[in-house]
Parts: sequence; structure tokens; C-alpha cells
Amino acid sequence: MIIKKQNREKRTVYRRASRPTRQTQVNVGQAQKIIGQKKDEHIKIVPLGGLEEVGRNMTYLEYHNPGSPHHGDIIIIDMGLQFPEENMPGIDYIIPNVSSLIPKREKIKGIIITHAHYDHIGGIPHLMPKLGRNIPILGTDLTLAIIKKRQADYKPATPLNLKEINTEKKVKAGAFQLEFFGISHNIPASMGIIINTPVGVLVHTGDFKLDVKSDIAGKTEIEKIKALGNKNVLLLMSDSTNASSAGHQFSEKEITLEIESIIKNATGRLIIGTFASLLGRLNEIIQIAEKHDKKIIIEGYSMKTNIEIATQLGYMKFNKKTVIHIGDMANYPPHKIIILATGAQGEDNAVLMRIVNKRHRYLRIQPTDTVVFSSSVVPGNERSVQHLTDKLYRDGAEVINYRMLDIHAGGHAKQEDLKEMIQMIKPRYLMPIEGNHSFLKIHAKIGRQAGLKDNQIIVSDNGQITEAYKDNVQLTKEYVPANYVMVDGLGVGDMQEVVLRDRQALAQDGIFVIIAVVDSQNGKVKGSPDIISRGFIYLRESRKLLYNTRQLTLKIIEETASNIHPVNWEYVKEVLRERLGKFLFSQTEKRPMVLPVIIEV
Repeated sequence: MIIKKQNREKRTVYRRASRPTRQTQVNVGQAQKIIGQKKDEHIKIVPLGGLEEVGRNMTYLEYHNPGSPHHGDIIIIDMGLQFPEENMPGIDYIIPNVSSLIPKREKIKGIIITHAHYDHIGGIPHLMPKLGRNIPILGTDLTLAIIKKRQADYKPATPLNLKEINTEKKVKAGAFQLEFFGISHNIPASMGIIINTPVGVLVHTGDFKLDVKSDIAGKTEIEKIKALGNKNVLLLMSDSTNASSAGHQFSEKEITLEIESIIKNATGRLIIGTFASLLGRLNEIIQIAEKHDKKIIIEGYSMKTNIEIATQLGYMKFNKKTVIHIGDMANYPPHKIIILATGAQGEDNAVLMRIVNKRHRYLRIQPTDTVVFSSSVVPGNERSVQHLTDKLYRDGAEVINYRMLDIHAGGHAKQEDLKEMIQMIKPRYLMPIEGNHSFLKIHAKIGRQAGLKDNQIIVSDNGQITEAYKDNVQLTKEYVPANYVMVDGLGVGDMQEVVLRDRQALAQDGIFVIIAVVDSQNGKVKGSPDIISRGFIYLRESRKLLYNTRQLTLKIIEETASNIHPVNWEYVKEVLRERLGKFLFSQTEKRPMVLPVIIEV
């Protein structure tokens, strides 16, 4: 994935939540009194994102025991971003709200990052300056290398306290003893977390799929996962991203056979579009290209960067001569060329879209090309992917997508895999995480099929606190702020919700600017007002409307100005805005943003 404008300063903006109750920090004593909670030793589990959407994953755990020196100790799991929704024009992405953490940031003992996808690491550059630069960030070598590279893109970059771990290490973080287990996902070096606490063992899967046939996308340490079944696990927090899909997830080994068939039989250039983070898949493609004596061209900044990092760390191994510069492409016949490109989701500035829009410096679609989409469509991107596909067909290319062949194994467990994870770990309680609310509810149903009862399943919302005691886990009525924090690429500073509403209004009904020159002595309008309209009406075909609008403007200004001495021109503009808005709606049934400009002479 590519983050727009990632080398520019960012603006962090806040939006009030749709549920006002979530914006007030509830007094703990008061909440306990209301719902009759015990004051026993317990762990608070607080999701700040990822439980009502795909993305913005961040959860913190807080130990509560006033009699212990570790009272108040906190660990954080992941710190991701979410890509903007359609009704957020101009917003680059969304990050979690950490206002509940800031007053107790001195008690944060560590941040554990499960893997290097942006929905798990994307908030780090923005949130670490608020939380403190000395907090240890724990992750595998590949995860930390990608975090470090991304951090360098932000100026000034906040220094990070990165601590490398692997799945054999054990780490003490205040009241928490941490262990790890390897999982398959669609980026190597992903892991789940075993959290040993004074009240019991908690398990966080991270993003996972069960793939015991292949280590291409990370090794599933299945024996370590099965061993958790004997540890009386109190709570399993498990990935729900693909909970709506039946069956088992494909193995990368099965996908490799499909890809090799496509590469072997290609009679022209192959352009393979996929995610820049699918490093295991990319490694397999390059090795298959070597086997069939073909050359690889890598296009896309994020893909080049990730491949370089993974190669340096040993996660990708191939002959360097297999990869050639795009400028050398003409030295080889078309059927010997494979282009790895970003943009399989139809992103505007990614490589595939630049190719079809003829904005790429070297590449144009040729009738003998085959374009392979080796990734499924992220929900919300269906329209842009269809638009891209249509353009490719229009230019004469052959297109193969994941529906035509099994050429994409998703990185997330399907229903049978989720059930198997529950049955292996045998938790006393299940908390579905990472997905829309419907995904969490489907995962809850899977939990019941796996033998859990309703009172053993916790379906929470962002900001809602769950408390884990030695003998039970319960969802409380207490919330912390978990509203959207939006990042805008224009600069740094707070922006109110009204700005976002203005953007939405401009996108929906356009803007109508009327400029009048007024004699400051007598309030008379000089000449005819000028009109500028964008996204509202076509001026050349609306002469009658424009004439009537100018006449109404003259009348409103002169009537209003004559009744006030001295003239309050701000008031005149407000009256003009309101009356013109009503007039334009009566004529067009549209509500453009009306901006009156009065120039006094």
C-alpha cells in the first residue's frame, strides 16, 4: 500500500464521535458502583480501534491492583491506521485516539507490534510524540525495519526505542510476561502474543491464517499453538477480518502452483499487480521467474523498499541478475518480461493506474500483455478496481483476477480456521477483534459452534472496556474516547468537524461566489456583481438565473445597508448568504456553499 503525501508534514484533526457517551471518561469508582463490579485484581482491555472497522488496530491492557507496585502498568498491542471513507474528502487516513493514555503514559511498559502492515503500524509516527519516545516498541526484525524506514519519511522524525524480538524470546513488561508464536499471514515475521498476567493467560492472535503446508507467508508454529490448550487460557482475542467467509483459507503452496502455470505459459509480458507487503508471494514469483529464465521488473516505491529490506534480512532470496531496470526492458522479448506492480486496488497514483492512464514514463499496455491481479479486492475498492479492469481490457490486455483462478490466498483465517484456533487453544472466554461489527458477531457464532456459551463470548465496541478477573471476563459499560483522529496532508494543526462538513458540501453541491463592489458612503452597489460558480451550475446555460441572482443581490445589499448606521458589512454578508441560498434552492433544488464577497470603495 502507498500512503499519500507521506513525505509532507501532516495535520492531525479530530472528529466528534457519533456516540457522545464515548467521549466522556467515566470515573472508575462510579462505573463500579453503577454495574456492581468487584474491586478485585483485574486486567482492563481497552480497544482504541479495530473493533468496528478493518484497520486502525490498537488495544491496550492495563493491570489494576492498588496493593501491587505494578498497579497501572500498561502494554499496547499495535498502533495502526485506517484508510478514509468516501465521505471524508481530503483526509489521508485515520488513526486511534490516545487521549485516555496520555495522562498515564509513564506507566506504559511496552508496545508490541504483531506485523508490519500499515493497519498495525501506520499510527506510530503520529502517536509516539504524544506518548513518549522512550517507550520500547517490540517487533520482529522485518517489522522493525519497515517501521524504521517509514519513520524516516516523516520530518522531523521522532526517534524510536525499537527492541527486536523473535518467537523464542520471553519479555517482561511490568506486570506482564510476554511470549510469542509464529503465524502465517501475508507478510513474513508475523506473530501472535501470549500474555501471562497475574489473573491468567491472555492470547492475541494478530492477523493470521492457518497454513501448515507452507512457510512462504510466515511459519505457523502449530505445536506451540496447540500447547496453549493445556495452559487454561483465560481469554482469546482472535482476528475476525475474514469471519464472513466459509471454509478454510488457501495455502500459499497451492497458490504457487497456479502462479507457476501462468508464468510458464505466458506468451507476452506479464504484469502482476499485488500488495507491496506480500513479500512471501513476491519472493515466490521471482524464484519461479528464475526457474523459467525470465526477468523481473519491480515498479512502485513501497514495493521496491519492502523487497530491499526483506532481501537484506534474508526473507527473500534470489539471483540479483533476475531483476532488471525498466530501461533495459527492450533488450528482452516480451514473453521474458514479468513486471511486479503496485496498484491492484485501483489507487490513483499507483503503478497500474498510471500505466492505463498513460502517465507512466516507460510502460504502456500492449495487446499481448496479461495482467494478473494477485490480490482480492479490499471492501470499498470494488468500483476503482472495476474501472481499472475496464481500462485494461479497452487497451487490449488479457486480465486474470483471483476469481478466475485461485491466485490469491488471503492473509486471514476463514470460518473453519477460526473454529480450529478456538478448539486448539480452548479459551475460557473469546473476544473477536479486528473487523466490522458484523464480522465480530459472525465470529461469536463460530465460537458457539466451537463449544462456547453466550456468556463466554465478549463482543465489544471501540473504546468499551472489558475487565478480565481470575474467574471471569466481563464487558463493562465504561468507555474511553475512541473517536476518529484524521490526518490531513496540508500541515499540522487541529481542524474542527465543520471543515469536513464544508468539504462534503462542496463535493455534493459545489460553490457559488458572488462579488459586489459597494460605495461605503451610501451603501449603493457599483456596477453588476460578479459571479463564480464551481460544481453547481454551468454558467453559460444559466443566464436567466444569473440575471435574477444579480438583481436580488443588489436589492438585498441596498435594503440591508440602508437600515443600519454605521453599516455592519458582516451582517450584510450574512443576510446575503442566507437569502441567496434560499433563492438558489428554490430555483435549482440544490444547496451550494454561498460565499458573498463585499468590496468597499
